[in-house]
Amino acid sequence: MMRNCMALINDGEPEPLQAVPYNSQRGFTFVEVLVAMLFVAIVIPIALQGIALAAKSGNIAERKMTASILAEKKLNEIIITEQWDAGENQGTFGEEWPEYSWQLISESWNVDSMTIITLVASFEVQQRKYSVEISALVDDSAEEE
Repeated sequence: MMRNCMALINDGEPEPLQAVPYNSQRGFTFVEVLVAMLFVAIVIPIALQGIALAAKSGNIAERKMTASILAEKKLNEIIITEQWDAGENQGTFGEEWPEYSWQLISESWNVDSMTIITLVASFEVQQRKYSVEISALVDDSAEEE
């Protein structure tokens, strides 16, 4: 037996369902609106701060990658031209990358007359200095002879 929006009474005769009276006072209360506004006032600044921090972290990561590539190229150039002993100890990466600077640090290695050279590439993000270091061992025994 199928019921089509009708309720059956004891004698089997269908009785129409009564409509729910319309309540003209539906909606949010003033307290609910205030709570929602307070929630939004707390959550939005925190979310925006998180977005700003993520953007800054992304910028730093991108610049560190660039600094690593520049440092590796400069270190290879210094090794190939054998300038680690008598060449420049610091500088910039040219007109194309003026915001990045480099410094060369050369130290004696304890084994087999080797020298460890470290190139430090530096840059700034929001008035804070960051750096990347890349090192290599070079054989300086040919220079001693």
